[in-house]
Amino acid sequence: MARRILWGSLVLTPIAILARYAFHLDETSLFVLAAVALVPLAWLIGESTEHAAEHTGAGVGGLLNASFGNAPELIIALFAVADALPGVVRGSLTGSVVSNILLVLGAAMIAGGDGDVDARSLRWQLFAVFGAVALIAIPSAFAWGGGSHERHSLYLVSLPISAVLLLAYLVITWQNLRIHRATERRAPAEAAWSLKRSLVALGIATAATAIVSEILVHSLDHFGKAVGLNEFFIAVVIIAIVGNAAEHGGAVVIARRGNTRLATEIAITSSMQVAVFVTPAVCLLSWVVGQGLPLAFRVIEVVTMGAAALFAAIVVADGRSRRWEGFLLVAVYGGAVVWYLLA
Repeated sequence: MARRILWGSLVLTPIAILARYAFHLDETSLFVLAAVALVPLAWLIGESTEHAAEHTGAGVGGLLNASFGNAPELIIALFAVADALPGVVRGSLTGSVVSNILLVLGAAMIAGGDGDVDARSLRWQLFAVFGAVALIAIPSAFAWGGGSHERHSLYLVSLPISAVLLLAYLVITWQNLRIHRATERRAPAEAAWSLKRSLVALGIATAATAIVSEILVHSLDHFGKAVGLNEFFIAVVIIAIVGNAAEHGGAVVIARRGNTRLATEIAITSSMQVAVFVTPAVCLLSWVVGQGLPLAFRVIEVVTMGAAALFAAIVVADGRSRRWEGFLLVAVYGGAVVWYLLA
């Protein structure tokens, strides 16, 4: 019954698109409609990823989910750059890294309960996140000092760092795939979709998610003003969660089915991709759609990203997922949200 409801709920996607572009519904109603429409899309991405993982294994499955799930965020970030909203872009990237590591990983552990995780793969990717944060801290530190460091100068400092991060992403991805190729050899279940069908469904769901996410982000500013939230909180919490709705929902759905290895891979791989790929990609592409965006993050952003990676690495070190650890991760994320609210 639940699956039929989710399949039927996919009709909300064309309804939301028509409401935005044909009927010009008010922004508050659009926010609610788009948010609800993202739920079945997140489920479809999770469903497609799990079927694809039957052919590829958890490592590649997590990579596929994170790649398709992060595509809308990259598009949204470039739209925000074009609209001259650099603070919103950096805040949403920070929130994406932190929410995936703490909120999504924690929710997956709660939903999946006790189970195995690939500690080697997760540690490798969390180390990459921590390294990315350390590199991002370099231009950020110049910005903290203030003085004569102009936006253009900070952007020039950010360019080689972005290039290093993108190169690191290629190396990390290759190494991680080698790990899983060596440890995962199994035949797909009889009920599994074909790999082609899974990838086509992922592509369609991702494209729809990008459109619906744009509608949601379009109405976020009005919504934030209506409820009295500042721009930073909207970016680091609301936009970040909305932009990663696919990974959020997909990881939890997969974890509830008992596949904690794939669910945890989705959460951590997504966070690693944002830190090591999406962030430098936005920096390098920003000059095409607007002014160059330097990697000059606030102190609170750098600290919370680094702390989240370190905390999660400690939790997954023993290769086991436990429900109480999931609650702990979610509680830590709640503390970070309070800090963001007070910042």
